[in-house]
Order: sequence, then C-alpha cells, then structure tokens
Amino acid sequence: MQESTKELLQKATQVYNENFEPVTWYGRCIFLSWYCDLGTCKFCFRSTVKHKIKHAPTAKRKLSSDLVEAILSKALGWRIEFLTGGYRIFPRDELLKRIKLISKVYGEKIWLNLGVIEKEDLELFKPYVKGIVSSIETIEPKLHDFVCPDKPIKPYEEMFDYAKDFKRSMTMVIGLGEKRKDFELLVNFIEKYQLDRITFYALKPVKGTIFEDGNGPETEDYLWWIAQTRIRFPKLGIIAGTTARRYEEVGLLMQAGANAFTKFPATKMFGTPEAEKIEKDIKEAGRKLKGTITKLPDIDWDKEVEKIGLELELEIEVKEKLKSYLKRMIPKSQIKKMSVVN
Repeated sequence: MQESTKELLQKATQVYNENFEPVTWYGRCIFLSWYCDLGTCKFCFRSTVKHKIKHAPTAKRKLSSDLVEAILSKALGWRIEFLTGGYRIFPRDELLKRIKLISKVYGEKIWLNLGVIEKEDLELFKPYVKGIVSSIETIEPKLHDFVCPDKPIKPYEEMFDYAKDFKRSMTMVIGLGEKRKDFELLVNFIEKYQLDRITFYALKPVKGTIFEDGNGPETEDYLWWIAQTRIRFPKLGIIAGTTARRYEEVGLLMQAGANAFTKFPATKMFGTPEAEKIEKDIKEAGRKLKGTITKLPDIDWDKEVEKIGLELELEIEVKEKLKSYLKRMIPKSQIKKMSVVN
C-alpha cells in the first residue's frame, strides 16, 4: 500500500472516531424482484441477455422470501440497507403491502431504492419508510449518460426536491471510468441535496457486459473515494459494498471511514472462513460488529414467525422458507445444537 494511502486512511479513521462510536454493522439489501424495467445500465447483471431471458417482467419474488430476510436481519442484528427492485412491476397496493409488512417484521421504518418514486406514492409509503435512495451510480454527466443511458440524473434530483420529509441517500459505483477530479462533482451533489447517507460499491465485472474482462477498481482507488468522502463529510453515513471476491477489504473499509458494509452474500456465506475473517478484521480495525455473520442465535424460529400475526397460509410458507434458509446457514460447529434442522 502506498504511503499516501496509509496517511489518508489514518486521517479518515481519526475523523470517523471523532464523530461516531467505534461500531459497525452489516447492511442487507432485500430484493422484491430480480427484474428491472430499464435493464440498460452497462455494468449491471440485469442488462445481460441471459438475465432478461431468465427473469421476465412478471417474475416477482415471493413475499415469504422477503419476510424471511427481514426476520433474519432482525434476529442477527443486521440493518436493512434498503428494499430494491419492484417499482412499476408491482401494483401500488401490492407494493405498499410488502413495504408495510417488511417494516413491521423488522420493527422500524426502512429505506427504499426503487428508482424515481412519484410524490403521491411516497406519501402513501411514508408511515413505513424513513429514507429514499437514488441510484446515481456515477456522477460525471458524460460518463453517466454512457453507462446509464436510460436512467438520467435529473428525475432523481426532482425526487429529492419533493422528498423533503425523507432522509436521502445515493449509490455510487467505483470502477466505471470515473476520475479523481470528479470528486468535487460528488461533493456538490451531496451538499446540494443535503444527503444523509451514501453507499459506495466497487464494480463487480459481470459476464455479458462491457466490463466483463476487467477486475473492478484497485483496492486503493476504492478506499480513496470512501476516505475522501469521510474527511469532507465527517457526519455523513457511509456504507461500503464488498463481495465474496473482495471480502478481505472490509477491515480497510472501516479504516477508510465507512460506517458499515453491505453486499456480502451473508446468507450463502454465513459462518464460513470468509465471514470469520471479516469479523476478525473488523475487530482489528478497532470496531465492534453489531450482530453477527458467523453464529446463529439459539431461538425458537417458529415463534419469531408466529408473533408477526400473518395469515395462516403465508405463515406456513414463511416457516418453510425460513427453515430452508437456516439449514444452509448453520455453521458446522453449530449443527448439533440447532434443532431446526431436524
């Protein structure tokens, strides 16, 4: 690691420690659907022909799956990063039902990342939603128009203008071709719309996209954007994405001033050596992880479902779905202790 990067991380860590408690958490994105009504962003898996064939516009995710992820998030101490996918796919009433139920299960208001949401819909969702996320992806106008040709920034800006009663956030993907000089554009956007939070992602090259032969951004470049943002905005919430391929960076993301990490496939890799390393690196970075990605609590999962008060048919479906999740999540060291497998 370059000396300049080490110095930058030290400064970012200092700024973080001056403004936040030494804790972190895992943020879980809950998908309502795998389909995207645009599907043209050049970096995204939803833009590939294979994905479009597999996931038709009518391919909605089962409500039971979303509720199970909310139950797990609450029980394991995860935060719901946001709900995503599904706007303009679900009828308004069905979407409202999902948002309301997920908020009820989790026990607090949630964030939405569903594209540009109409003002009247936001009012409808307001009792269950704390904030909205704009998927800006990249901030330089020409690069944005190239990478996301059918997802202009302006409608998101207009949404922020009429969403004064909500917290506001954005996403930015590093590795799409942005330059460090573009950082001031990001600063201006955060300041103009008084954002409460930002989520950074490191580009994950997807087969079938123009980025398939790349490796994503260098670790130090990814850290640079996060650390510079922390230093410039001491109190801003910063979430940093990682993946199964980049999991060794999580400790460094903490040093760069991120509040939390997201995108790690925690249900698929729960209790794995990779998850163990993440928890170890977080501790070595001077943070305490709220919740866990390695140890399942010994609780009565059926009762967790029953106390929600679902209709019987949905309750049975959620119990079965939860059981299937837990079976693949139980670490080998816990298998003998968990009666849910039987």
